[in-house]
Amino acid sequence: MTSQTNRMAKDMNPDAPRALAEPKSNIVRSRQVKALSYLILSIFSVFYIWPLFMLINTSLKTFTDYLKDPAGLASSPSLANFGDAWELANFPQYMLNSAIYTATATIIFIITSLFVAFPIARGYFKGSGAILTMYVVALFLPPALIPQFQLILNLGLYNSRAGFILLFLINPIGMIILVNYIKSIPKELDESAAVDGAGYITFVTRVIFPLIRPAVATVTVLHAIGIWNELILPTIYLTNEDLYPITRGLIVFEGVYGSNWPGIAAAVLMLMLPILILFMFLQRYIIGGLTAGAVKG
Repeated sequence: MTSQTNRMAKDMNPDAPRALAEPKSNIVRSRQVKALSYLILSIFSVFYIWPLFMLINTSLKTFTDYLKDPAGLASSPSLANFGDAWELANFPQYMLNSAIYTATATIIFIITSLFVAFPIARGYFKGSGAILTMYVVALFLPPALIPQFQLILNLGLYNSRAGFILLFLINPIGMIILVNYIKSIPKELDESAAVDGAGYITFVTRVIFPLIRPAVATVTVLHAIGIWNELILPTIYLTNEDLYPITRGLIVFEGVYGSNWPGIAAAVLMLMLPILILFMFLQRYIIGGLTAGAVKG
């Protein structure tokens, strides 16, 4: 009875076997695409993980072992480089300076950017579109080191904490992410808040800020990483050793006839820990913030 039914169905619809075969082919094709995707991702992961592995491997070598075989595995791993780096690079003082610069500049930037990004995103004043365009253009311009240096010098802020922090209070990509994320928030909220009598500061801090926390977390991490890893600006604007950030302290490993690469590797690994911890705390917000800031608006 079943075979007769199948035969009748085949006679009535000759394309039935092909229709049944198509889902299987789609499944096979989907598996092939997935396998190819995993292969490509694995190749890229090797390119990303290999330098980190070499950095860890180098930090575990003695200077003599490194000179014998720079690319080889550490024959007798040792943590002595971490202790030496901690003392030679004056980690406690310089890391405290970096923490002060990073935290202060990032907090000031986030607070000021919220109050600037909101009216730009809403277009509440004439020329808001032109200002946003200027931020976009600024992404493609080289750093204006000479005018910037003259400004800090004329303000009397050269070789000072305040002057160094002032250098990091503008970040075009951070502003663009915040503006585009705010554009995704319904404008009816502004009208409702105005009817309820909420002021500008109250509305931004109590309504807008909670809604854009993913974007704020993303901008916070990006801005903090940029300040924490900065090396050129401390070299130009800070000459007092008491004000050096940790990146400036790594220069002690630079010798006349060569560099202490195992010591540098150990110092770099310790240097990245604070930012890594910050990223771990904010990682659940970051992907959403980057995606929304890139595609919404």
